[in-house]
Amino acid sequence: MSNVSFANHGGFRRSCLAAAITSGAILLSGCNDEMPAAAVPQPVQVMTVARTNGDALWSLVGTIRSRYETDLGFRVAGKITERLVDVGQVVAAGQPIARLDSTDLRLSVESAEAELRAATSNREQAVAAEGRYKILQRDGTVAQAAFDQKVAAADETRARFDRAVRTLELARNQLAYSELKSDAAGVVSAMPVEVGQVVAVGQPVARIARLDAREAVVAVPEQMIDQLKTSSAELELWGDSNPRLPVRLRELAPQADVASRTFQARFSIEAGNAPGIVLGRTATVRLKRSGVASSIDVPLSAVLNDGNGAAVYVVDHSGQRVTRRPVTIASFSQDRVRISSGVDAGERIVTLGVHMLDDAKLVRIVEQRAEAR
Repeated sequence: MSNVSFANHGGFRRSCLAAAITSGAILLSGCNDEMPAAAVPQPVQVMTVARTNGDALWSLVGTIRSRYETDLGFRVAGKITERLVDVGQVVAAGQPIARLDSTDLRLSVESAEAELRAATSNREQAVAAEGRYKILQRDGTVAQAAFDQKVAAADETRARFDRAVRTLELARNQLAYSELKSDAAGVVSAMPVEVGQVVAVGQPVARIARLDAREAVVAVPEQMIDQLKTSSAELELWGDSNPRLPVRLRELAPQADVASRTFQARFSIEAGNAPGIVLGRTATVRLKRSGVASSIDVPLSAVLNDGNGAAVYVVDHSGQRVTRRPVTIASFSQDRVRISSGVDAGERIVTLGVHMLDDAKLVRIVEQRAEAR
């Protein structure tokens, strides 16, 4: 009797344990159903958009360069014995920059001077003989043939004298070329030689950037070429509180750079504004084109295109829901998109995390960015 009661009691305990495990599983399942993954808000970054006026604006960063940069080299070959300037030094027109060993050139000048003295003596003797024979030939003392020989000899010595004069001038020029001088006032921007180096004729020894004309050199993306030609431009120096300076497009490269695929553009600075601008400074050229329809400028990360056209996500008034809105793209820049229609000024759009969104998801705003300008 007691054995049966004990067995029944053990079975009752096992039944209660099984019921408890089942109840726990049901409760856990119920908890999961109460917190679905779709109900977890997606953190997003948003901004309030603003419509720009009808003046489109682009910015291009570049450097200040001289319009005229000349590579100077010796007109004779030789060994450099003196380097008289350093990079960054301001030089005047005609100021010596470097000198070559002139020993051989001086010997050439001395040799040419000796040749000239000999040619001068021979010419004087031949001319004197020609004069004497002219008198004798007029008196009939000598034959015409003898007189003609003296005339030919005098002409030859005259020619030799002229050649000696030219040779001496050439030797002196060669000696003068052993000293390299700046052809204009400017600043030394490069000097890739040192004392003791042997240089060839025309090898670059120094680069002189003239100070009378300065330009802003920028790289222009291919998609901005058309806008560049029809826009007005202003120059803003990095870290300079002075007002922007008007500049003019002077030169646009006909071919793109092989590596960057951008076109080099040079903007001239007016002569009256140039003296206070230091070469090599970082500058921003701001392009402005009037008559452009108003639009909305947003970050590139705010626009989504999954094959169904460009769109943005607009945040509703509650700040917890978003709606996908198709938009029309007017233009692209490096990190911005210009939207012509699809959103209105004052609306909030998602600028970061758009690839994680859909209309059914809740969102949580983690940062409110300033209005786009």
